Amino acid sequence: MTSLAVANPGSLIQSVDWVAIAPPLIAALAALAVLVTDLFLPARHKRWLGRLTAAALALAIVSLLPLTGGSPRATFCAQNVTGATDNAGCSYVADHFALVFQLLALGGALIAALLSAHTVEREELPGGEYWFLLLSSATGAALLPASRDLATLVIALEVASLPAFALVALRRDGRGAEAALKFFLSSVTATAVMLLGIGFVYAASGSLHLGAVATGLEHAPAQLKPLAEAGAVLTLAGFAFKVAAVPFHFWVPDTYTGAPLPVAGYLSVVGKAAGLAGLALVTTIAFRPYAHTWGLVLAVLAAVTMTVGNAGALRQRFDTRYSAVRLLAWSSVGQAGYLLVPLAAAGYAPTTTDPLGATAAYALIYGVVNLGAFGVVAAVGRRSEAGVDDFRGLFARRRWTALALAFFLLCLAGLPPGVIGLFGKVVVFRAAVDAGLGWLAVVMAVNVVVALYYYLRWTAVLFAPAPETAPAAAPVTVPGAEGEGDRPGAAAGTGPERRLPVSLTATLGLTASVAVVLSAAPQLVLQVVGGSLF
Repeated sequence: MTSLAVANPGSLIQSVDWVAIAPPLIAALAALAVLVTDLFLPARHKRWLGRLTAAALALAIVSLLPLTGGSPRATFCAQNVTGATDNAGCSYVADHFALVFQLLALGGALIAALLSAHTVEREELPGGEYWFLLLSSATGAALLPASRDLATLVIALEVASLPAFALVALRRDGRGAEAALKFFLSSVTATAVMLLGIGFVYAASGSLHLGAVATGLEHAPAQLKPLAEAGAVLTLAGFAFKVAAVPFHFWVPDTYTGAPLPVAGYLSVVGKAAGLAGLALVTTIAFRPYAHTWGLVLAVLAAVTMTVGNAGALRQRFDTRYSAVRLLAWSSVGQAGYLLVPLAAAGYAPTTTDPLGATAAYALIYGVVNLGAFGVVAAVGRRSEAGVDDFRGLFARRRWTALALAFFLLCLAGLPPGVIGLFGKVVVFRAAVDAGLGWLAVVMAVNVVVALYYYLRWTAVLFAPAPETAPAAAPVTVPGAEGEGDRPGAAAGTGPERRLPVSLTATLGLTASVAVVLSAAPQLVLQVVGGSLF
């Protein structure tokens, strides 16, 4: 008779490092708290749910501070993992890389929450469900950078993605359902492809832990090499969708225009950061033996993505509805190409962490200024229907709002006084040159010049003379206020301008202040480049 008893039962029990997992755990507990509180809270007090969400996200950001000093902290570790070294057998590692992307995910979610407070009331969205879904998605986005096995990566990615589908569909004008369906179908297809690839990789390597996968692939039998290579390609394709890289970008413009504006901003930053973190982890750790292969693939993907994104932005007309959000959507596709450049460089320089530092630094810069731009669109337009021409003469009506948008656009373009945007592009450009990818650096330089056209053209619109009769998009008003500007179709340039809601003012003030501080002292974010990410 075979004994099923374990010789050392204590070896199956491990302590959980609660401090290490605090950032995603706080967001998850807050999501449950919001959902339960919504059941008992009277309708007149529903706005407190938004404040609870913002407070929880701020607390999750603060919980990153104890993790910044000393060596990386790991938990959920498996014993005797083949090929495991240091924390390679652990499923959760709070290292420098994880902390940077957790800061981006939770910080982006906090800004989106501030931006959402007014939108939830104005569009009469279900508050409990909205805040629960936002916190749930932020939980997955915060968990993903610390994941160190393929199973946890997939779970975290889906926790970040599934609530996002519902967030897009919450808009009740018909466009939300269409946008959510396109987003859902594209994402499900990408996930299926990625899971197939992960299955191939597991069959070839015999492990799910990223470090052990690299060792398994390196010593895999010759007959399993084609299976492993096919699995690596399919896995990269799944993560490329999450980053909105070409040719997996078709859902972006329609999804952004159909979603509530804060959700579109959230997807453009936090969703992209989650996919980027996953892509960085699987390439630089798990697929390290195939570095030159995926380095070339990512280099081509980066070149095509930035080119297609900028071409789409150039073709976008300024006088049509939704053109402001669609222009930001195409801009985000182009920016995804820039973000992929350092990752491609890491394939050619696998022994240095500088390329990954460049990706992290540029992602932080992009996140701040892009969410700020979405905040201005929310402040000026009604929902996401505003066209770029609706911003004509904005400086004469809302001076500080116009200056904030102009600064954000110049940061995205990489022009002074948006110094932080310029420094970010220089860092990315240098990563390509140092890795010997001169041709990719040339393609990037050309695309940066091309992008100047639509960024500067939108900036010029802000300071152009205001038309006598403004387009239909009206300026945002305080909830519950009555007047000319509250009716759809009211002229944006007629009547007195009303004060922005506190939540929108806080969003614009926070993003603009951070962008200005970073432009004055870019070393604050560029220190990430010199940090040891792994």
